[in-house]
Amino acid sequence: MVGIVSDTVTRGIRVQVRSVFVPERSSPREQHYFFAYHVRISNEGAEPAQLQSRHWIITNADGDEQVVRGPGVIGETPVLKPGEAFEYTSYCPLTTAVGTMHGSYTMTTPAGTTFDAQIAPFTLAMPNALN
Repeated sequence: MVGIVSDTVTRGIRVQVRSVFVPERSSPREQHYFFAYHVRISNEGAEPAQLQSRHWIITNADGDEQVVRGPGVIGETPVLKPGEAFEYTSYCPLTTAVGTMHGSYTMTTPAGTTFDAQIAPFTLAMPNALN
């Protein structure tokens, strides 16, 4: 995955994220900045795990924080066997040209053990906004 901006492993679950600014859905004049982020969740561990829910913390450049919680991702709760991966793309609107996201996925093993697979912080930034 080219342009990975976030990569972390928790209990064998690797979460990689890359983000991109979407100019055709943004309007800087109206303080509307739209970003896409692509996530790859891969199981590098020894046992299957099912994604149950998501928890995102989104922060804009003004420090305003939005917390998003919900079941699954894009309407799915994939089961990842060892060696398998699941990928999806989602979107995030911001009122500033720069922001950050981080969070976790709640995962469950066949034995009923639940754990949070961490999503390392990554930046959402309009091109040249950080220069």
